[in-house]
Amino acid sequence: MKTRYSHVLMLVGAILAFLPIVAVDYVLDSYVRVRAKDASNQYVSNIASQIAIGSTDAIASLRTILAESPSLCTPTFVANVQVAIESSINMKQVLVENADGVQYCDAFGRNVGYSPLSKALPVPGHTETITLVKLGEMDLPALKITQAFGDLRRVSAFVPLLGQTKGTLSEGIEPGAMLRVSLTDGTPIMTVGDASSFDRRSESTEFVYAQGFAGELPLKVEYALPFAMARAGYADLDVSFTIVACLMSAAFLILALHYVRGSRVPAFDLERGIARGEIKPFYQPVINLRTGELVGCEVLARWEKKNGEIVPPGAFIDYAEVTGLAIPMTLSLMQQVKHDLSELCALMPDMKVAINLFEGHFRDDSIVDDVQTIFGSSPVNFRQLVFEITERHPVANSVVANSVIAGLHALGCRLAMDDAGTGHSNLAYLGTLGIDIIKIDRIFVDMIKPGTTQVPVLDGLIAMAKDLDCEIVAEGVETEAQALYLRARGVVQAQGYIFAPALRNSAFKELAIALHANQPTASRIQAVVASAA
Repeated sequence: MKTRYSHVLMLVGAILAFLPIVAVDYVLDSYVRVRAKDASNQYVSNIASQIAIGSTDAIASLRTILAESPSLCTPTFVANVQVAIESSINMKQVLVENADGVQYCDAFGRNVGYSPLSKALPVPGHTETITLVKLGEMDLPALKITQAFGDLRRVSAFVPLLGQTKGTLSEGIEPGAMLRVSLTDGTPIMTVGDASSFDRRSESTEFVYAQGFAGELPLKVEYALPFAMARAGYADLDVSFTIVACLMSAAFLILALHYVRGSRVPAFDLERGIARGEIKPFYQPVINLRTGELVGCEVLARWEKKNGEIVPPGAFIDYAEVTGLAIPMTLSLMQQVKHDLSELCALMPDMKVAINLFEGHFRDDSIVDDVQTIFGSSPVNFRQLVFEITERHPVANSVVANSVIAGLHALGCRLAMDDAGTGHSNLAYLGTLGIDIIKIDRIFVDMIKPGTTQVPVLDGLIAMAKDLDCEIVAEGVETEAQALYLRARGVVQAQGYIFAPALRNSAFKELAIALHANQPTASRIQAVVASAA
């Protein structure tokens, strides 16, 4: 389980290592969008404020002129107009005319040349109206702010839309950006940049867009900037982000590698350990529950490093299977089993030796040849060998898998289904595999408590095994109550700590010989185990 968690951690570490690099563009794009949007809103606000301030100033000046002038076009009126123009930054001209456009007087005693570009629009909250006009030779349009004087006359102040030229505006915006000012009824007043870009904002090209209104005036200001242009302005920051991301990625990789090297996961030296013979077979006795005799043993792998450290199987078995190292590891174990148990198997010809195989063994039929080569000329008889396959990692019902199973059966070996009940096998599937022995997993044995009279799940597994005409071995038996319950339901063979843990070769052989020489009992088995340990 630790190995599986470590594999997941290594995968997560690898993803995290490259995530900063992958995320650079996303993070920088998000940053640019926020900054460009803020800058665009600020720019639009500034333009709208300039228009609103100029217009508001003109309205106030126009009202002051009319308040201080008893009548129009008198010397006093003209003087008041000239004073107002001189004191105003924005107002350029004041004109008195009738409803038909006949001019009566102005600030400088000359004809005012202008042409309307829009109809007169009301200013909310004011008595004045506003009209867009072309005033003289001015580069930008002007606003004509008009106040009625009686029924026939009109007094108008002329204010430039902005206090700068179109060229100055073009130089002040971002490259590729577009600025547009229009009346709220849609009448365009001024456009700087590519006007068609405003109409392409709904297409695939992404734009940063902002709009605002000139105070109470019926004027709208719009600004658009292609996102690609805004992004290009952050090239230096892009390089900086990429460098930081690379450093973060390197840090994650180093930490992940450090964890794997420092953990108990043998990712870096398991292959070396197999070559050195550090993977040792330990033997857990299988006992007959009726007679107390030794039926056989299960070979369990333990990793004994040269420094004396013992690595439990949970820390390397899954890794070995994933990487394919389970194949050479099994061969090494079989060689050692032959060396350890040859004399004992000759002395006890009915003793069974169970060896675990992995799913990978059933994708290559060479395992049959390996078994024949290793045990063919040894005192360990083929019929004494039991090969276990786990239900947690089911074997595919393929031609190669069936060939392996048939080959092992042909040698006289038997097959056991380990961890029965923990996977998804059914009767039909087990029947096709030719299973001879079913080993009930300890999680079901643990369901037996003192005083328990029925465990439906366990009873169902036992019944299934009997229906398949398979022998049954119960794993993980730790209490007398469990042993009695199993025996009462026809389970004859069991292994677990009530009898003995997995033992080293010398301890197991001492136990086997002692049990073979004496009539075994449960207490006798425990006493022998204690002395052997």
